[in-house]
Amino acid sequence: MEKMQIIGRVEKISFPELGIKGVHAKIDSGADLSSLWATSIHERNGNLSFKLFGPKSEHYTGKEITIPAPHYLLTRVANSFGHKELRYVIKMQIKLGGKLLVATFTLSDRSRKTYPVLIGRKLLKGKFLIDVGRGTPLKELEANKKKRMKRELEVFNMWEKKA
Repeated sequence: MEKMQIIGRVEKISFPELGIKGVHAKIDSGADLSSLWATSIHERNGNLSFKLFGPKSEHYTGKEITIPAPHYLLTRVANSFGHKELRYVIKMQIKLGGKLLVATFTLSDRSRKTYPVLIGRKLLKGKFLIDVGRGTPLKELEANKKKRMKRELEVFNMWEKKA
């Protein structure tokens, strides 16, 4: 059995076939599937087309990626709040922790998320161990998000007290 590699809670990954490097990915052992930020997703004539990331991402190229049937599928995914939605599922080659892997991703709008990629336990299983003290988190972005959430909660609590 191959020795499992230790990775942190956030790691930089690459998409070698697309020439995209240094994308921050959140490692989430609580998520079943991995998720990838995609925009302009549409299915036409038996092909699935999309663009990786969005215009506000430093990794956005605007290049349309097309995947022919039967190399994609549609599935129903439940998020951490129990909300269910339909998402396309694709396979892409990635490099994580020095390992070249074929990863299965659901395509999703992650524009409001801190990290454009989420790596779930199906990809991690048997390959990686997670040490939450390691990795390359975007600490400033995380801190700003936490401050915004705290302010929103304070406003909410203020309205609750008035009601």
